Amino acid sequence: MHYRPMTERDLDAVLAWDVKEPVVWIDADRYREETAARQCRPEWTWLAEEDGRILARGLWWGRSDSERPITLDCLSVHPSVTDPVTLAAELLTAAHAAFAEQGATTPPKYNIMLPQDDGDEESRAAAAAWREEAAKRAGLTERIQRLRFEWVPENGTPERSDRLVFTAEPDDEAFVEVFRQVSRGSLDSETLANVADMGEEAAARDDLEFYLSCPGKREWWRLAHTPDGRLAGFAIPSRTPYSPNVGYLGVVPELRGQRYIDDVLGEITRFHAGEGAERITATTDSTNVPMANAFRRGGYRVSEIRVILASRAA
Repeated sequence: MHYRPMTERDLDAVLAWDVKEPVVWIDADRYREETAARQCRPEWTWLAEEDGRILARGLWWGRSDSERPITLDCLSVHPSVTDPVTLAAELLTAAHAAFAEQGATTPPKYNIMLPQDDGDEESRAAAAAWREEAAKRAGLTERIQRLRFEWVPENGTPERSDRLVFTAEPDDEAFVEVFRQVSRGSLDSETLANVADMGEEAAARDDLEFYLSCPGKREWWRLAHTPDGRLAGFAIPSRTPYSPNVGYLGVVPELRGQRYIDDVLGEITRFHAGEGAERITATTDSTNVPMANAFRRGGYRVSEIRVILASRAA
């Protein structure tokens, strides 16, 4: 078995690849679009080949200006392979080694995306299980499960809040301070991990830099205050490369438990709706029950379960 990045002669095989399992996968049209945007690249597209046959395909994704891939978004093995776990694990291991030689300090995370429709739950679980095991063998041993929510106009736009006042704030340092405050007592696993690894200040600045780098505009960001002037939290409407997005939102610890999060989420939803959004996406950990419930109250519905696998050092 030979594990390698694709070459020009592999393009037809990569585009013709088909996945019948109930997972979200990158088809030919999306691959062409993301290749044109430099979000998928030949050197990030890895294949397992034997006797001239492509038996597995792994597609890593990054931003247009990324030096290295950020996530593995699509992994599949040909149905004729009797041991997909071993084959996929060896493909991932080979790719991770190549990325490390290019300067990656940790392997990219792997997003297994499972659509929430009326399909067979048992088939979805089986599709996720072998992929998780392959990733684990390749060193991605940390697991987080996230819910992807989606809002569409027919779900209704929330009324404007009369409990909070939202204002623009051009000073990035003001947002660093709010990032710090809302991280305290957070139920978000990534936030907790970042604070544990870097400390509050560095984690807040890392969050700031991330959202500044997203396709959304800085001038969309809002601080939230109570009518008597107390800081309540913030709302960061943003975008992914594909759609408007609930980027980041939070309420300071001393005001939690009063459903101010509904007002903050409503502000983001209204903003995107006012810009003509036909769909708004959002994600939260499946264990973050208060946030998930706020999305549901705000007219968002679960469209996908995302299993995120990462190395312990990531």
